[in-house]
Amino acid sequence: MSAKNRVIAGDYTGNMVGQTFGQPYISTGFTKSINLNTTTIESYELITDEHRKSAKSGIARGLVGGALLGPVGMLAGGISAKNKGIYQIALQFKDGKKSLIEVDDKIYKAIIKNCF
Repeated sequence: MSAKNRVIAGDYTGNMVGQTFGQPYISTGFTKSINLNTTTIESYELITDEHRKSAKSGIARGLVGGALLGPVGMLAGGISAKNKGIYQIALQFKDGKKSLIEVDDKIYKAIIKNCF
């Protein structure tokens, strides 16, 4: 089973998630995208198996967890919660939008690096 590399819930549902030259992004149109970095992302949280029961409550926990743990805690959690290289991450954008994304190992690492 491989990661979808897509937004699976919330704002931008169904849009592709990718990375170019180490810069992760959500594709929003043919030539438009939103870069995933400290300029656009307020907070993020890796959603582990126990959080997957409800995407909505997972996103809510992500906002609280991101505020409490910060990026370092997220990185530590990400390392210990690895599931065959597939990651679900709740994103809180600075403009108030929220997305739950599913990505592979390569994109996950790019998001952590760019949002730290």
